[in-house]
Amino acid sequence: MVSNPVHGLPFLPGMSFRDPTKTAFHRSQTLGYRNGYAVVRRPTVGIGGDRLQINQLSQAELDELASKRPVLTYGQPKQAPPANFIPAHVAFDKKVLKFDAYFQEDVPMSTEEHYRIRQVSIYYYLEDDSMSVVEPVVENSGIPQGKLIKRQRLTKNDRGDHYHWKDLNRGINITIYGKTFHVVDCDRFTQAFLESQGIELNPPEKMALDPYTELRKQPLRKYVTPSDFDQLKQFRTFDKQVLRFYAIWDDTDSMFGECRTYIIHYYLMDDTVEIREVHERNDGRDPFPLLMNRQHMPKVLVENAKNFPQCVLEISDQEVLEWYTAKDFIVGKPLTILGRTFFIYDCDPFTRQYYREKFGITDLPRIDVSKKEPPPVKQELPPYNGYGQVEDSAQNCFALIPKAPKKDVVKMLVNDNKVLRYLAALESPIQEDKDRRFVFSYFLATDMISIFEPPVRNSGIIGGKYLGRTRVVKPNSFVDNPVYYGPGDFFIGAVIDVFGHRFVILDVDEYVLKYMESNAAEYSPEALSSIQNHVRKQEAPAPELENKQTEEDPGTKELEALIDTIQKQLKDYSCKDNIREAFQVYDKEASGYVDREKFFKICESFNIPIDDSLVEELIRICSHEEGKINYYNFVRAFSN
Repeated sequence: MVSNPVHGLPFLPGMSFRDPTKTAFHRSQTLGYRNGYAVVRRPTVGIGGDRLQINQLSQAELDELASKRPVLTYGQPKQAPPANFIPAHVAFDKKVLKFDAYFQEDVPMSTEEHYRIRQVSIYYYLEDDSMSVVEPVVENSGIPQGKLIKRQRLTKNDRGDHYHWKDLNRGINITIYGKTFHVVDCDRFTQAFLESQGIELNPPEKMALDPYTELRKQPLRKYVTPSDFDQLKQFRTFDKQVLRFYAIWDDTDSMFGECRTYIIHYYLMDDTVEIREVHERNDGRDPFPLLMNRQHMPKVLVENAKNFPQCVLEISDQEVLEWYTAKDFIVGKPLTILGRTFFIYDCDPFTRQYYREKFGITDLPRIDVSKKEPPPVKQELPPYNGYGQVEDSAQNCFALIPKAPKKDVVKMLVNDNKVLRYLAALESPIQEDKDRRFVFSYFLATDMISIFEPPVRNSGIIGGKYLGRTRVVKPNSFVDNPVYYGPGDFFIGAVIDVFGHRFVILDVDEYVLKYMESNAAEYSPEALSSIQNHVRKQEAPAPELENKQTEEDPGTKELEALIDTIQKQLKDYSCKDNIREAFQVYDKEASGYVDREKFFKICESFNIPIDDSLVEELIRICSHEEGKINYYNFVRAFSN
């Protein structure tokens, strides 16, 4: 018996051979570990330890078999297996593109350099398309150097697209986090990789050099300035000779600025300048005598000295082209010293004599710099916003903590507890509002108005306070200067507009008549005539009614006795005026009679005990044949 099956025989039952001496039938191990990672390995032997024939073929034979198209007698041909997938982190592992670039940085606080060139290296990692920017460290540079941008994917536009190796080339500018880098060259591997991918590289450029670094390599220049001026002679000639100028500094254009006076001293012995403050008594300033110590004052600086840190170092002769001299101080001309513009308006007699002898200037008059106080600004109130009274709102513009507006105390004391009352009706297209009546109360002490609506039972309208005490503005008056209603605006037939509601005055009380009689000058002729006509109509039917009752009614004595009895029985009930006003509202013709239905309706509203036998008898006597009741005699019974 052979150990391997015979080739050529069909694999059918009874036609296979096996070795009975084999006792191991386990599968070979196909999983192994290398450097701590699990890897797959191909088995070399099969089940039972037989060597596999496929593993005996070479790699070239295996590739040939993979691409060979088999010829079969049946079935579709099998496609070749796809090539093995290699991930990017394996294919491009440790493959990095390197570019040489530089960027320019401004240096605002230096007189020796305006900008500097910083050379960097840009690295592009092919395995994950990340980039980093590294600046080589230079000794004694004084600048933090090293990794400027750590390794990360960098965006190239506002849409969020990232830089790709296809975007990089020599001679281009790339912007990373607001800094523009100019690429000048790359290494050999980068050049070979980009050319292999079909990218045409630009020619290389020279790396820009830092001007300050190159300047430090040169030897220091020595400045030797010959001078033929004898300073000792100047000191001996002009010792203790000082020019004195009076100047002002006008800073009123700035917030909390003011106009201040100074004294400028110019020392002829060494051409130094000193500025002193002029203090006045109780000016509220610290008593510092000097604004600027005695020193040489530069007039024109060199071009490179504009950004010189003067607050740290002193200005030397190399940074100054021209110094201030005596000819620059002229009366009547402004002078700028250390950023402040001084106006020279006067000088002392010695200074005038020096300018006359030295420069031939004879006309140095004193200039009047005193400012006249501007006229007081008229205070303008802001427009009224509609909240509260105009006088109350205006107090917020007069003081930080507003006070109550002043009141006429004399008027309040004279007219204290003096109230004018009027009966009014509401002008309304609604049918239910035509029978509503209101009582206007005008307070003479404060010129305020209150409105009260007497409650009427079963009317469907809740009576009571309709308007609290307030001042009512007349219509068509200005908002900033309102005109309020006064006593002269209230008369019979007058229309009162109260916040959009129109009321018509129907009647007045007796106190109003007395007030109008004593203060007739406050009322117009129309108001006086309307009151007079109303009084005539009200008083005219009363005598007729009394005469008629005296002549026609034989029970006049009985009526008078009944009225006296009711008055004695109802001592605490006294509302004659209110009952009469209620009856007069319904008696528009002033006839003295009202309908029975309205009569009992008014009695119920005033809680009159109409169930009492005496009151029923009084109603019977006051009744009329036409279904009306004489309320004139009825009201007399309820007055004490």
